[in-house]
Amino acid sequence: MDMETVNSMDFGEFVEVFGNVVERCPLVAAAVWSQRPFSDPADLERQFFAFIDALPQSGKEGVLRCHPDLAGRELQRGTLTAESQREQSGAGLTSLGAAERLRLTELNAQYRARFGFPFVLAARLSDRAAVPRELARRLLCPPELELRTALEEVKKIGHLRLADLLGADPAKL
Repeated sequence: MDMETVNSMDFGEFVEVFGNVVERCPLVAAAVWSQRPFSDPADLERQFFAFIDALPQSGKEGVLRCHPDLAGRELQRGTLTAESQREQSGAGLTSLGAAERLRLTELNAQYRARFGFPFVLAARLSDRAAVPRELARRLLCPPELELRTALEEVKKIGHLRLADLLGADPAKL
């Protein structure tokens, strides 16, 4: 999709297309729409990330709370967004054994109890063996650092999703 098409979208169409760039946060896309016209895909991405960066801490935590646990209940129930389903599947999280699933469930619960939001990781850039290791490592981080790290993961996910929507090479976006 070219930028002329993106810039010509009405509000509803823009939110429908870009509403899940940030997991279950169509409000972000709604706010970004008002920044049109976008000069190029990188400008569009900058607007998404600038909105996130400008949020107060409670808003940033809210963005994180919109994400599902990796290999969690939503995956088991089949209620993930299509994007999350593809991402978790690509990382091998849909084919975990019972022991692996139990380990992730325990780590996810510890993480959520410690930080107040779910563990967020760009699953497309990871694999099933790396996820529990990274989760265990990040459980040891100070809360302020972990908030920043989790938001950087949201941006990695958003970057990849924007590249998909625009039919662009993520390395060139």
